[in-house]
Amino acid sequence: MTVKIVENSTELADAFFIRKTVFVEEQNVPLEEEIDQYEEEAIHFVMYDNGVPLAAGRFRNLDGYGKVERICVLKDARKIGAGKAIMNKIEAYAKDNGLHKLKLNAQTHAIPFYAKLGYQVDSEEFLDAGIPHKTMIKEI
Repeated sequence: MTVKIVENSTELADAFFIRKTVFVEEQNVPLEEEIDQYEEEAIHFVMYDNGVPLAAGRFRNLDGYGKVERICVLKDARKIGAGKAIMNKIEAYAKDNGLHKLKLNAQTHAIPFYAKLGYQVDSEEFLDAGIPHKTMIKEI
């Protein structure tokens, strides 16, 4: 398994395919909310296994901290370390770019996953696309 930063339109299409499958098809997030105005400024990541895209995420630099967004793993690739691999690559990218604080909005069912990676809840519960979330932060 390899996680890479998206460098071309094919890789970006792979990231969007994974996001649409997980968020739009599985979780019923409206497509117009999933693909948003931040796509062009974000750094996108995709995890491949023998050329097959399995997981994706994106990252933005906001006011001196890193914003981790749209972390998703296809159903068949869950529980094999794909989410952790994407997160490790994003965290390494952030650190390499001089950022030491990361923030993300976690779906509440995913909080234990992010907590294992060192993130701490930093907000009350709120709804995003009709799904309960909490903001989490991590110093790196």
